[in-house]
Amino acid sequence: MTASPRIAMVGAGANGAGVGANLVDAGFDVTFIDQWPANVEAMRDRGIVVEMPMQSTTTPVRALHLCEVATLREQFDIVFVVVKAYDTTWTSRLIEPYLKPGGLAVGLQNGMTIDDMSGVFGAHRTLGAVIEIAAAMWEPGLVERHTPPAGTWFALGSLDPATHGREEEVAELLRSAGTVEIVDDIRSAKWMKLVVNAAELVPSAICNLPLLDAARLPGMDAFMRTAGKEAVRTAVAAGQQIVPIIGLSDVDATDPEGLVDRMLDAVYTNWSLPHTKTTVLQDWQKGRRGEVDQLNGYVVDVVTGLGGSAPANARTVEIAHLIESGRLAPSPDNADLLLSEAGLSTADVAVDHPGSESS
Repeated sequence: MTASPRIAMVGAGANGAGVGANLVDAGFDVTFIDQWPANVEAMRDRGIVVEMPMQSTTTPVRALHLCEVATLREQFDIVFVVVKAYDTTWTSRLIEPYLKPGGLAVGLQNGMTIDDMSGVFGAHRTLGAVIEIAAAMWEPGLVERHTPPAGTWFALGSLDPATHGREEEVAELLRSAGTVEIVDDIRSAKWMKLVVNAAELVPSAICNLPLLDAARLPGMDAFMRTAGKEAVRTAVAAGQQIVPIIGLSDVDATDPEGLVDRMLDAVYTNWSLPHTKTTVLQDWQKGRRGEVDQLNGYVVDVVTGLGGSAPANARTVEIAHLIESGRLAPSPDNADLLLSEAGLSTADVAVDHPGSESS
């Protein structure tokens, strides 16, 4: 990587804008590319405004509309893809001609997008990544970042021998935005993140509540843990390893379901404020579809291919599709619909209360 790398942030929503602003503030050369016209214009007019619990910052940036990518004359050393998982392939194809032959592409996303990206950029130019952050964007150019850099976590890893040893080039950048770990098995690490996402993102959105409020509904914490444990059993059956993520240590590889409990408790405690809404609920409240098929749907597809089943995840996908088709509204009442299919009920499930003052 050159002494002063040229960086593209493809996707400037809450995560792309928030992380990218940290990189700019650290002195790096970042170009922001986004598909929301009003967001690009707001970034041009006033920069990126990031509101955190203890401070607010404003960072002047260079921002481009998607249609302006064709005007670029120089290539980038590093491309961060920070779009929704279902938009990964087409955005990767859009920016691929502008990544240097020896450059690196990194997806800061939920879901197993590393295969989509490596299919476009080539595994020899792709790094896998895991990100844990809580943020929202409701207005153009304005990031509500619930976890500042001190509470943000990344993992980086190689898919191909060609990139082994190059992870530090990207880690150097991302340390401006959070803690970075370089891992040996990035695919398993991404699966572990998928496990916890399957537990919390879509089920809580179905209830139309911030994560902690959804988890307090009778039976919902148990349901989310059930969905996560189905996902981790699927990961193991698919040949993935049980590896620590989000700063956890002393992980017992013989107790994958115990890791689900630890990860979900960590999310409740460290990455959720009382008003934190998951990314899926944010998307639905903006009238957009969520990453349902790339999260719980991915678990169902994999386990079905292995000859098994994941009833809690399948029910989550079914209800989420009803919501996205307009046939059902997100509501706390939907908790009963989730629980009945999973063999749980509000009457016979003992529920802790995550997010209470003690957490």
